[in-house]
Amino acid sequence: MTKKVLNFSTATTTFYFDAAFDQLETLVPKESTFIITDEHVFAKNTKKFKAWKTIVVPAGEQHKHQGTVDSIIEKLVTYGADRKSYIVGVGGGVVTDMAGYVAGIYMRGVKFGFVPTSILAMVDASIGGKNGVDVGIYKNMVGLIRQPEFLLYDYSLLKTLPKEEWINGFAEIIKHACIKDAAMFKLLAEHKPVDFQKDKVLLNKLIQRNALLKSKVVQGDEFEQGERKLLNFGHTLGHAIENTYQLPHGHAVAIGMVAAAYISADLLKLKGAEKIASLIVKYGLPAFFKFDADKAVETMRADKKRINNDIHYVLLEKIGKGVVKPLAIDDIKPVIKHLAQSKTPNTT
Repeated sequence: MTKKVLNFSTATTTFYFDAAFDQLETLVPKESTFIITDEHVFAKNTKKFKAWKTIVVPAGEQHKHQGTVDSIIEKLVTYGADRKSYIVGVGGGVVTDMAGYVAGIYMRGVKFGFVPTSILAMVDASIGGKNGVDVGIYKNMVGLIRQPEFLLYDYSLLKTLPKEEWINGFAEIIKHACIKDAAMFKLLAEHKPVDFQKDKVLLNKLIQRNALLKSKVVQGDEFEQGERKLLNFGHTLGHAIENTYQLPHGHAVAIGMVAAAYISADLLKLKGAEKIASLIVKYGLPAFFKFDADKAVETMRADKKRINNDIHYVLLEKIGKGVVKPLAIDDIKPVIKHLAQSKTPNTT
């Protein structure tokens, strides 16, 4: 097990890499801890949950809304959870988003931690303190920023992960490489997803590299006033189409990253948009997707990153160097329209 302690503005988070689920009982008191998980994770790990007070919610992004949060809170009240209770989210990004949100608002805030069970949650969703729920098709429209006390990484939990969820998680890894780590982009290009599935040492190094990369960005800009905005690369268009078309988060982000790469080629003369698209396809993710551009643009107008008529759009000056540019929605609309219909974008 590798232990890393990171300090944020109002809290300290301890990362336990290459750990085991059984070590959870050394981090929190069993008698006053409530685990929140979903029906899929619970069914595959029933024995692990046997000795814990566990609240099981329906699985899937479509259940990440206030109604599910209300049902969790009702159960906490029924079970006698108080201000000294702990909440532990065990699951993918949907579960950690909701568990962190519940912990932030239940009795005005209780302590919490996460055991991420998907690649996506391990490298992105459970890190950084952003917790919340969707409102209709609008992603993460309600929530708060509050850091977990700990993250416990048990890679054995990935053994039951469906292949599509491995693929889904690599979208955020590719995102980190694009905005901050050209060397990791090269590493990914030299490997295939199966290499990381088979080699635990290689996987552990990759997950630590990504978790610490994101954490350091968050440390420097916890409340998203500057550099943290880079972590939204691919998410502006991705969020605009994700819930409308019921796409997995990683797929939507992959499509959004390719769009942002071609916008970068247009506006910043980025060389390498095709390399990004090729790497995304290599990792089993969609580079292009036919969608209603007008509807996507209208959804983008409600994006949290919009300021008046501009969106703080994350672009690339080069692979490994992201930048945030205020762009008028009407200025990027033609590129979005072109990408919505084309499988071979022409950026000249």
